[in-house]
Amino acid sequence: MAKEAIVLETPTSSNHVLLHSCCAPCSGDVMERMANAGIEFTIFFYNPNIHPKKEYLIRKEENIRFAEKLGVPFIDADYDVRNWFDRVKGLEWEPERGERCTECFDMRFERTALYAHEHGFDTFTSCLGISRWKNMDQINDCGLRAAAPYPNLNYWTFNWRKKGGASRMVEIAKRERFYQQEYCGCAYSLRDTNTWRQKNGREPIEIGVQYYE
Repeated sequence: MAKEAIVLETPTSSNHVLLHSCCAPCSGDVMERMANAGIEFTIFFYNPNIHPKKEYLIRKEENIRFAEKLGVPFIDADYDVRNWFDRVKGLEWEPERGERCTECFDMRFERTALYAHEHGFDTFTSCLGISRWKNMDQINDCGLRAAAPYPNLNYWTFNWRKKGGASRMVEIAKRERFYQQEYCGCAYSLRDTNTWRQKNGREPIEIGVQYYE
Protein backbone atom coordinates (compact mmCIF):
# COMPACT_ATOMS: atom_id res chain seq x y z
CA MET A 1 0.00 0.00 0.00
CA ALA A 2 1.09 3.58 -0.62
CA LYS A 3 2.18 5.55 2.44
CA GLU A 4 -0.56 7.77 3.85
CA ALA A 5 -0.05 11.35 2.63
CA ILE A 6 -2.15 13.05 5.34
CA VAL A 7 -2.97 12.22 8.93
CA LEU A 8 -6.43 10.78 9.41
CA GLU A 9 -8.16 11.45 12.70
CA THR A 10 -11.67 10.20 13.34
CA PRO A 11 -14.19 12.59 14.96
CA THR A 12 -14.22 10.48 18.15
CA SER A 13 -11.61 8.63 20.18
CA SER A 14 -13.02 5.15 19.51
CA ASN A 15 -11.18 4.74 16.16
CA HIS A 16 -14.07 2.51 15.02
CA VAL A 17 -15.86 3.53 11.81
CA LEU A 18 -18.68 2.16 9.68
CA LEU A 19 -17.90 2.98 6.03
CA HIS A 20 -20.83 3.11 3.65
CA SER A 21 -19.48 1.93 0.30
CA CYS A 22 -21.19 2.29 -3.05
CA CYS A 23 -18.60 0.30 -5.04
CA ALA A 24 -14.99 -0.86 -5.13
CA PRO A 25 -13.61 1.92 -7.39
CA CYS A 26 -14.96 4.72 -5.16
CA SER A 27 -14.02 3.02 -1.88
CA GLY A 28 -10.57 1.71 -2.86
CA ASP A 29 -8.56 4.76 -1.87
CA VAL A 30 -10.71 5.41 1.22
CA MET A 31 -10.23 1.82 2.39
CA GLU A 32 -6.47 1.90 1.85
CA ARG A 33 -6.05 5.23 3.60
CA MET A 34 -8.09 4.13 6.60
CA ALA A 35 -6.21 0.83 6.80
CA ASN A 36 -2.86 2.61 6.57
CA ALA A 37 -3.93 4.96 9.37
CA GLY A 38 -4.77 2.05 11.66
CA ILE A 39 -8.47 2.87 11.75
CA GLU A 40 -10.72 -0.08 12.54
CA PHE A 41 -13.53 0.01 10.02
CA THR A 42 -16.28 -2.12 8.58
CA ILE A 43 -17.80 -1.85 5.11
CA PHE A 44 -21.58 -1.40 4.96
CA PHE A 45 -22.91 -2.14 1.48
CA TYR A 46 -26.45 -0.82 1.12
CA ASN A 47 -27.24 0.40 -2.40
CA PRO A 48 -30.77 -0.50 -3.51
CA ASN A 49 -30.54 2.21 -6.15
CA ILE A 50 -28.22 0.15 -8.38
CA HIS A 51 -30.01 -1.14 -11.49
CA PRO A 52 -30.29 -3.73 -12.95
CA LYS A 53 -29.61 -6.47 -10.42
CA LYS A 54 -26.79 -7.86 -12.58
CA GLU A 55 -24.98 -4.52 -12.20
CA TYR A 56 -25.70 -4.50 -8.46
CA LEU A 57 -24.22 -7.97 -7.98
CA ILE A 58 -21.07 -7.18 -9.96
CA ARG A 59 -20.43 -3.99 -7.99
CA LYS A 60 -21.03 -5.78 -4.69
CA GLU A 61 -18.76 -8.73 -5.53
CA GLU A 62 -15.94 -6.40 -6.58
CA ASN A 63 -16.25 -4.59 -3.24
CA ILE A 64 -16.24 -7.89 -1.35
CA ARG A 65 -13.14 -8.99 -3.26
CA PHE A 66 -11.18 -5.91 -2.19
CA ALA A 67 -12.47 -6.02 1.39
CA GLU A 68 -11.28 -9.63 1.68
CA LYS A 69 -7.89 -8.64 0.28
CA LEU A 70 -7.51 -6.03 3.03
CA GLY A 71 -9.07 -8.22 5.72
CA VAL A 72 -11.91 -5.76 6.31
CA PRO A 73 -15.32 -6.93 7.59
CA PHE A 74 -18.10 -6.55 5.02
CA ILE A 75 -21.79 -6.14 5.85
CA ASP A 76 -24.08 -7.07 2.95
CA ALA A 77 -27.39 -5.26 3.48
CA ASP A 78 -30.69 -5.99 1.74
CA TYR A 79 -31.33 -5.09 -1.89
CA ASP A 80 -34.77 -3.61 -1.19
CA VAL A 81 -35.03 -2.04 -4.61
CA ARG A 82 -38.84 -1.72 -4.48
CA ASN A 83 -38.54 0.60 -1.50
CA TRP A 84 -36.01 2.69 -3.40
CA PHE A 85 -38.35 3.15 -6.37
CA ASP A 86 -41.13 4.13 -3.94
CA ARG A 87 -38.83 6.61 -2.25
CA VAL A 88 -37.95 8.45 -5.46
CA LYS A 89 -41.39 8.25 -7.06
CA GLY A 90 -42.21 11.55 -8.78
CA LEU A 91 -38.53 12.44 -9.14
CA GLU A 92 -37.85 10.28 -12.19
CA TRP A 93 -36.86 13.26 -14.36
CA GLU A 94 -34.75 15.13 -11.82
CA PRO A 95 -31.23 15.86 -13.08
CA GLU A 96 -28.11 14.29 -11.61
CA ARG A 97 -27.27 15.95 -8.26
CA GLY A 98 -30.91 17.02 -7.95
CA GLU A 99 -33.64 16.12 -5.49
CA ARG A 100 -33.75 12.47 -6.56
CA CYS A 101 -30.11 12.06 -5.56
CA THR A 102 -30.81 13.69 -2.19
CA GLU A 103 -33.60 11.18 -1.55
CA CYS A 104 -31.30 8.36 -2.62
CA PHE A 105 -28.50 9.44 -0.29
CA ASP A 106 -30.98 9.98 2.54
CA MET A 107 -32.36 6.46 2.20
CA ARG A 108 -28.94 4.80 2.10
CA PHE A 109 -27.49 6.87 4.95
CA GLU A 110 -30.54 6.44 7.17
CA ARG A 111 -30.11 2.67 6.95
CA THR A 112 -26.36 2.98 7.55
CA ALA A 113 -26.91 5.21 10.59
CA LEU A 114 -29.43 2.76 12.03
CA TYR A 115 -26.98 -0.12 11.65
CA ALA A 116 -24.21 1.96 13.23
CA HIS A 117 -26.46 2.84 16.17
CA GLU A 118 -27.58 -0.76 16.69
CA HIS A 119 -24.07 -2.23 16.48
CA GLY A 120 -22.02 0.11 18.62
CA PHE A 121 -20.39 2.37 16.04
CA ASP A 122 -20.12 6.02 17.04
CA THR A 123 -18.92 7.19 13.60
CA PHE A 124 -19.94 6.50 10.03
CA THR A 125 -18.85 7.96 6.72
CA SER A 126 -19.14 7.28 2.99
CA CYS A 127 -16.89 7.07 -0.04
CA LEU A 128 -19.57 8.66 -2.25
CA GLY A 129 -18.01 12.11 -2.07
CA ILE A 130 -14.67 11.07 -3.56
CA SER A 131 -16.09 11.20 -7.09
CA ARG A 132 -15.82 14.55 -8.83
CA TRP A 133 -19.25 13.84 -10.33
CA LYS A 134 -20.86 14.12 -6.90
CA ASN A 135 -21.78 17.20 -4.85
CA MET A 136 -19.90 16.79 -1.57
CA ASP A 137 -22.03 19.34 0.29
CA GLN A 138 -25.16 17.45 -0.76
CA ILE A 139 -23.70 14.15 0.46
CA ASN A 140 -22.46 15.58 3.75
CA ASP A 141 -25.83 17.22 4.47
CA CYS A 142 -27.53 13.85 3.98
CA GLY A 143 -25.02 12.13 6.26
CA LEU A 144 -25.42 14.70 9.01
CA ARG A 145 -29.22 14.45 8.85
CA ALA A 146 -29.04 10.66 9.05
CA ALA A 147 -26.84 10.80 12.16
CA ALA A 148 -28.88 13.51 13.92
CA PRO A 149 -31.53 11.22 15.56
CA TYR A 150 -28.79 9.34 17.43
CA PRO A 151 -27.09 11.46 20.14
CA ASN A 152 -23.89 9.41 20.21
CA LEU A 153 -23.46 8.98 16.45
CA ASN A 154 -21.28 11.18 14.23
CA TYR A 155 -21.13 11.49 10.48
CA TRP A 156 -17.50 12.03 9.41
CA THR A 157 -17.49 14.77 6.75
CA PHE A 158 -13.87 14.24 5.75
CA ASN A 159 -13.04 15.36 2.20
CA TRP A 160 -11.67 12.16 0.64
CA ARG A 161 -10.65 14.07 -2.49
CA LYS A 162 -7.85 15.77 -0.51
CA LYS A 163 -4.23 15.22 -1.47
CA GLY A 164 -5.07 13.53 -4.77
CA GLY A 165 -7.68 11.11 -3.44
CA ALA A 166 -9.73 11.23 -6.63
CA SER A 167 -6.63 10.46 -8.72
CA ARG A 168 -5.57 7.59 -6.45
CA MET A 169 -9.09 6.21 -6.72
CA VAL A 170 -8.49 5.69 -10.45
CA GLU A 171 -4.94 4.40 -9.93
CA ILE A 172 -6.15 1.76 -7.47
CA ALA A 173 -9.05 0.80 -9.75
CA LYS A 174 -6.57 0.17 -12.57
CA ARG A 175 -4.16 -1.70 -10.31
CA GLU A 176 -6.92 -3.98 -9.01
CA ARG A 177 -8.66 -4.20 -12.40
CA PHE A 178 -11.99 -3.27 -10.87
CA TYR A 179 -15.18 -3.43 -12.89
CA GLN A 180 -15.58 -0.02 -14.54
CA GLN A 181 -19.01 1.45 -13.98
CA GLU A 182 -20.17 3.70 -16.78
CA TYR A 183 -23.11 5.36 -15.03
CA CYS A 184 -24.00 6.40 -11.49
CA GLY A 185 -26.08 3.31 -10.80
CA CYS A 186 -29.84 3.86 -10.85
CA ALA A 187 -32.30 3.11 -13.64
CA TYR A 188 -32.70 6.81 -14.37
CA SER A 189 -28.98 7.53 -14.60
CA LEU A 190 -28.68 4.53 -16.94
CA ARG A 191 -31.52 5.94 -19.06
CA ASP A 192 -30.00 9.42 -19.20
CA THR A 193 -26.48 8.16 -19.88
CA ASN A 194 -27.68 6.00 -22.76
CA THR A 195 -29.70 8.92 -24.15
CA TRP A 196 -26.53 11.01 -24.14
CA ARG A 197 -24.53 8.21 -25.75
CA GLN A 198 -27.11 7.78 -28.50
CA LYS A 199 -27.05 11.51 -29.28
CA ASN A 200 -23.27 11.36 -29.50
CA GLY A 201 -23.13 8.30 -31.74
CA ARG A 202 -21.96 5.87 -29.07
CA GLU A 203 -23.16 2.36 -28.31
CA PRO A 204 -25.41 1.87 -25.27
CA ILE A 205 -23.85 0.65 -22.04
CA GLU A 206 -23.22 -3.08 -21.91
CA ILE A 207 -23.48 -4.39 -18.37
CA GLY A 208 -20.64 -6.51 -17.03
CA VAL A 209 -18.11 -5.93 -19.81
CA GLN A 210 -15.82 -2.98 -19.05
CA TYR A 211 -12.93 -3.35 -16.56
CA TYR A 212 -10.15 -0.92 -15.67
CA GLU A 213 -6.85 -1.60 -17.43
